[in-house]
Order: sequence, then C-alpha cells, then structure tokens
Amino acid sequence: MSATPRPVEDRLVYSREELLDSGPYAAPLIAGGVRCHGGFEADGRYRSPRTIHRAPAIEAWQARLRREGHDLVEIPAAGMPPTWPSVEQSVLLLEHGVRDPIVRTLTIISIVEGFGAIIRDVRIPDLRALVVEPIDGTALAHLGEGLFEAHARDESGFKDEGGHKQMWEAARDLALDRPKIPGDVLMRMMGRQAARKKAERPFPQLDATLERMLGVMAQVLVVEIFAEGTFDWGHRVLSNPKVSAAPEAAGAMVQHIRSDESPHVEYLRTALSEVRARTLRTVDGKTIAGRSVVDALLHRILFELTRHRPQEQRDDLRESLATAMQVAPDPKRLREEFDALDVAWTPPAKTGFEPALTP
Repeated sequence: MSATPRPVEDRLVYSREELLDSGPYAAPLIAGGVRCHGGFEADGRYRSPRTIHRAPAIEAWQARLRREGHDLVEIPAAGMPPTWPSVEQSVLLLEHGVRDPIVRTLTIISIVEGFGAIIRDVRIPDLRALVVEPIDGTALAHLGEGLFEAHARDESGFKDEGGHKQMWEAARDLALDRPKIPGDVLMRMMGRQAARKKAERPFPQLDATLERMLGVMAQVLVVEIFAEGTFDWGHRVLSNPKVSAAPEAAGAMVQHIRSDESPHVEYLRTALSEVRARTLRTVDGKTIAGRSVVDALLHRILFELTRHRPQEQRDDLRESLATAMQVAPDPKRLREEFDALDVAWTPPAKTGFEPALTP
C-alpha cells in the first residue's frame, strides 16, 4: 500500500534547488532587449520567477506559525512616507517637458534594486546553536538554502537574465523614450551613504553575526514594504498616456516587478516572526526573548526611516529641480504650481514596535 502524499500546505522542508526553481514558461519576459526573469503562462498572465515552490513554502511556514498561536509581523501602513515628487507633481513636470527629476528618480530606484543583491552576502550564523527552540521546517532554516539567493537574483538578475534593476530601466526607457541619464546620480547616492554615521550595536549581548543578520532582514523588510508606495507612484506616472510614450508596456513592467516583490516581504516577515516566537542565546550564556530583539530592531528602523526618508527624497532632487525647470516656458509659474501640489506629511508618533516599559 503506497503512502498518501502530504498536502502541499503541510510540507515544510524544501531543497535549495526547489526554492530557486522557476519552472517552464510559455513565453519569456523581454525588457529593453534583455531577457529578464519571470515569464508568461499560455493565457498571457505573468508569473514571477522562483515561485513555483517558494510561494507554497512561505504559505506553509506562515500556516505553521498561526497553528502554533503566533502572529505575523505587521508594519503599520500609516507609517509609510509619501513618494516625492508625488504622482500629480511628476505628471505636471512631464507635461511641461521637465524630465530630469523623474529620470533621476527612476534611475535611483533601479540602482537601489540592483543593490538588493547584497542580501546573498549576509552571513548566517549557526542558528540551531543560537536559537533555543527547534527551527526545523521554518523559513529561518531555509535562509541559506535558497531564500536569500532567490531574493538576490530577483533584484539584480542572474547570469544572462535581467532582474528588477533592468526591468525598472526598461520601464523608464519605454515611458520616457530612452531619456538621457544624469551622470551624477550614483555619485550623489554614494556620498549620502558615506555621510551616515555607523550606528552602535543595539544588542551587544547577542552573537554579532546573528544581530547583523536580523538587522539587515528587518531593514530590508521595511524598505520592501515602503516600496509599495514607489510601485503605486511608478505605475500611475508611467502608465499615464498624457506623459508616457508607452503607457501599457511601461505600466505592465512596473506591475511585474510589484508582483515579484511579494515573496520578499512574505519570507522576511515569516522568518522574523519565527524569531519573535523563539528565545535567543546570548554570548554570556543567558537568553533573551526573540520578540524583544525583533521589535526593537523594527522600532529603530521605522523611527529613522519615517523621519529621514522624506527629506532624503527631496535632497536627491532639490539641487537639480530649479535648473531642470528652466526648460519650461514659464519656470516661475511652474514652480508655483509644483509647490501648490505639495502635501505635508507628519510621521506617526509611534512605530507600533516600541519597547515595553520595564517596572
């Protein structure tokens, strides 16, 4: 008598090869002349890369957490800073022939996507030695077994396949008809990164490699969730027939990237939620609740991003905005209309992950 196969949702262990498998496509995705990851089913629907096993695996790990009575990490949507320039401001600029600020913004997005590949270089410590409870059959146990690598390949491509970097470039070039790219974009970004002070370790009692890994995961999770605003902005601007040379193709490209990002958010929040449900060993032989560590990291990141990201977006463009507007027939009037569309935003008083007060 043959054994009855377990339902897919009950399967909790996957090989690296499975988590990196995309399966066959009826047609490839070509972006800007580059064969990119993902592809189309026979009915024309786009299917994200490396999800044929990765997607059900994440669903199974999340279902296990819920069965065990644990919640998944939820980042409050109210804390998401608005994109600047806004959709309305961006369309206004493009309608007046001012393309440089939008080209800069889209180029920055593509560069940041390419940087996402560094997640494959995040060192993973011996989690079974540092986590008190078992981690078999969890997303945590699969970080080095395909999850980090799949994420990296999605962002920057792999071998002869392009990733999100190339897809954003294609969306930009389709909508704006291959615009001239400012030569100082990368230099400005690197200068800003170099100016940031290195933060002190919030948990020196933890293994340093574990602390860094959790910190990177928390940072990337927040950035990926906040990127939803970027996708909305990109789709609404680049699919607008008033300002886009290829509204359907450019808008569709943004939507493809948007769907690809879903597994990133879900595996990261799953693994961090698994840590919150466990106990971590410290270097001095004691223990600390995983919830305390994850919540403190998320609080710190959310606090910093919600207070600095909006200003950084403006700083990226402010210096060049006035110069760019000079191509408009009436730069002064355009600036007044642009500023009138600005919407003030105040970050929420709380992040939702404030450390509990000790008596």
